[in-house]
Amino acid sequence: MLKKRTRKQMIVGFLLAVPIAALGLFGVNAAVKSEASKYITSVEDAPRADAILVLGARVYPNGSVSSILNDRLETALELERAGKSDRFIVSGDHGQVEYDEVNTMRSFLEERHIPRQHIFMDHAGFSTYESMYRARDIFQVRKVLIVTQQYHLMRAVYAARRMGLDAYGIASDKQSYRGMARFEAREVLARAKDFALVNVFKPKPTYLGDTIPISGDGRLTADR
Repeated sequence: MLKKRTRKQMIVGFLLAVPIAALGLFGVNAAVKSEASKYITSVEDAPRADAILVLGARVYPNGSVSSILNDRLETALELERAGKSDRFIVSGDHGQVEYDEVNTMRSFLEERHIPRQHIFMDHAGFSTYESMYRARDIFQVRKVLIVTQQYHLMRAVYAARRMGLDAYGIASDKQSYRGMARFEAREVLARAKDFALVNVFKPKPTYLGDTIPISGDGRLTADR
């Protein structure tokens, strides 16, 4: 009798836990979107800032960038031409020799006449949270314009502002992207994860290191 009762209690507990967890997840998602949306603006209306932060995405072995990353970089260039900042942080994954988002982004910007000394490479931007942490602590940024697609932008801006940055987001959606429904669904979980990171756990990033102020020379971040 006791075993049957315990099994029944477990089933009831599970059935209650699932909707409670779902409500919590979607409540966090709504809170992140609500808070961040106040600071999402356009190229024209964006304030002047210390730096334009471009978040990395897929690059290819031949040195080309994915359509998602191409549009982020083009939007960043529009901000520079509009006089919002002349300093760029390109933050992405360079954890392996054979895969290098940051130097690919640097090359893209240099080919469009951005001086190398104005491009700061964050080789350890392995996550949105780490990119914001390192922008603040390594590059000493205080006011930043974050460029990524709309689905990702709200989480990035939310995390940055919770970490003390005066952050504004500019969406780089210039076309429809393959797999966007999957990205948006996954983003609900990612927002909950970063909500916990910035409000509860506050871990240090994988790597920190010496400061390289955004007011200095981006060539100090070069690895080749």
